Amino acid sequence: MAQILIQFVFWGSLAVLFYVYAGYPLLVFCLAYLRPKKVSKGEISPTVTVLITAFNEERSIAAKIENTLQLEHPAGKLEILVASDGSTDSTDEIVKGYASQGVRLFRQEGRVGKTVTQNNAVATATGEIILFSDATTHYSPDVLSKLLPAFADPTVGCVAGRLIYTDPTETNVGTGARSYWNYETLLKNAESDACSLIGASGCLYAVRKAAYEPMYAAACSDFLICTLLYRKGLRSVFEPEATCFEVTNEQASDEMRMRVRVISQTFTDLWRNRDMLNPFRSGFFAIELVSHKLLRYSVPVLLFAALLSNAVLALSSGVFAVIFAFQAAFYLAAFFGWLLELSGKRTTLFVLPLYFVLANIASVIAFLQFLRGEQYASWEPIREAR
Repeated sequence: MAQILIQFVFWGSLAVLFYVYAGYPLLVFCLAYLRPKKVSKGEISPTVTVLITAFNEERSIAAKIENTLQLEHPAGKLEILVASDGSTDSTDEIVKGYASQGVRLFRQEGRVGKTVTQNNAVATATGEIILFSDATTHYSPDVLSKLLPAFADPTVGCVAGRLIYTDPTETNVGTGARSYWNYETLLKNAESDACSLIGASGCLYAVRKAAYEPMYAAACSDFLICTLLYRKGLRSVFEPEATCFEVTNEQASDEMRMRVRVISQTFTDLWRNRDMLNPFRSGFFAIELVSHKLLRYSVPVLLFAALLSNAVLALSSGVFAVIFAFQAAFYLAAFFGWLLELSGKRTTLFVLPLYFVLANIASVIAFLQFLRGEQYASWEPIREAR
């Protein structure tokens, strides 16, 4: 009986892992192909506010403003608003230097965090559409002409663009991040067509100001916004032709720190909106939340269960011993990749195992922080200006 139970744990863990990384993507791709939810695009020219939230971005903000000034949009219909969350460097002074070109500074006193700063800045924005951006992200000049047509559809509340990571120094972490993000981008495209996005890239997403809802300080705003809009009966859609570029993190520690923060915030958002995890309440949107987020963040538990049960089964079965050897080899590859990362050496052989393990360790740390009630409101710039 014990042997059967252990086999059930092993095969059950593998089955859920298969669903998370292959079964769910296949499901959403099929649904997007067989029953796509079309967006009724049209030629519109609303007023737009590009909202750049910043904290101590003196190295990046000038280049970001110059890039934003190059966006193609009718004269008089584009507002550039930089929301400074109590910056203590020269960020504010640099922004004020562009006042003659129509760039406006919103200074938030007291360091209240990114989400609250965005909330307060949106209240002062003049645009019908708010385009959220980061100080380190560069846009293609035609980004607005690609994003805005979807807002002709009254059922669309948010349009997210495609973030393209660049890795000029070809780091181990950067290579892993790009591979992961390419997979995520394919999934976002399918989710958009099948139902609605459950999250946007925080550096490139636009929202109807009339539908924007202020969020609590610890929210992962680019994730939560899609759920809040879906509650209002509005979809969030993906526009892959609207592109922006950002340099990946180069150090494993920076990538880990970023992922822990985002996942911890997402746990809080899921808990506060747990009613949306019920398919009878929110339909396929609930399936997306459970599959793409909740089960994805549960992968470390499944991996541990598969490894431990496999180790026990390997004691009495040659087949399970071989499977265990493959598992052990994978984790050894990740360990060697980490050693090479510490030594500053580049490798392609161990990149994917390293990034996979790193991402799942981040999920464990984030979950423990969530259980302890630790929350993120303020943030520190991680990626450096280029």
